[in-house]
Amino acid sequence: MIVITAPTGNIGRPLLSRLLESAPAAGEELRVIVRDPARLPDAARGRVDVVTGSHGDAEVLDRAFEGADAVFWLVPPDSSLTPQDAYSGFTRPAVRALAAHGVGHVVGVSALGRGTPLADRAGLVTASLAMDDLIAGTGVAYRALANPSFFENLLEESESIRDRGVFTDSVDADRKAPLVAVADIAAVAAGLLLDRSWTGTGSVPVLGPQDVSPNDLARIMTAQLGRPVRYVREPLDELRTTLVGYGLNEAFVQGIVDMKRAKDQGLDAGVARTPDTASPTSFEQWCARTLKPAVLS
Repeated sequence: MIVITAPTGNIGRPLLSRLLESAPAAGEELRVIVRDPARLPDAARGRVDVVTGSHGDAEVLDRAFEGADAVFWLVPPDSSLTPQDAYSGFTRPAVRALAAHGVGHVVGVSALGRGTPLADRAGLVTASLAMDDLIAGTGVAYRALANPSFFENLLEESESIRDRGVFTDSVDADRKAPLVAVADIAAVAAGLLLDRSWTGTGSVPVLGPQDVSPNDLARIMTAQLGRPVRYVREPLDELRTTLVGYGLNEAFVQGIVDMKRAKDQGLDAGVARTPDTASPTSFEQWCARTLKPAVLS
């Protein structure tokens, strides 16, 4: 039995799709924890056990982890909380439930940066790494998917790209860093959940096929979209003011700012890309398949 949290999210949805294809042949049953079962894909109906509720709820977890062999764990960050409460606070009921039900393996969504000089001052990333330590402390076999930023973050700027030909971030325009497609993260997660021969704790970097800078992204988007696209760097003070104005928790906002600053200082550059850490989807491919339809629709 594999339990999938956040099965309707950016990573959970392609993960569920992959497991629906491959889990039956491997003799695995699937269970999902979901707030709104109506959001599950049609292909999942009647083929997965559904536990309705939040995976931050101890009673929901008690039902979901009964008889479970493996869990895919993803925390949906709550910007109304402090980073510590949003990650470790949310995860503490799961830690108790993992121990109570003797779950053997957990695959979690985390971040790059562990072991770097920036790890303890990287805001949301620091909170995510602390969550990993909390889960690892239960004694389960744990693999943290150590991810850089996602291509999919650019979907939030599709309107700006369409109307003004502009996308923004807070890093230097020539700062090259790994970026990854969420489908590639889901593929790695599926492999780990289905082949549980691994033991102990560790990180599994998912780095994409190459490092790219904002200027690289602008160039590729310009070519793929057939219209000029340029990058505008947003000062961190402006970002902080904007996010606080949206009503986000000020400590959470500071966590975002600290994460952005650490990324601009090379937080994501601490792991070498190898055949084991690279993932296949290029930004050109993702742009053509996903961003272009969103921008031009």
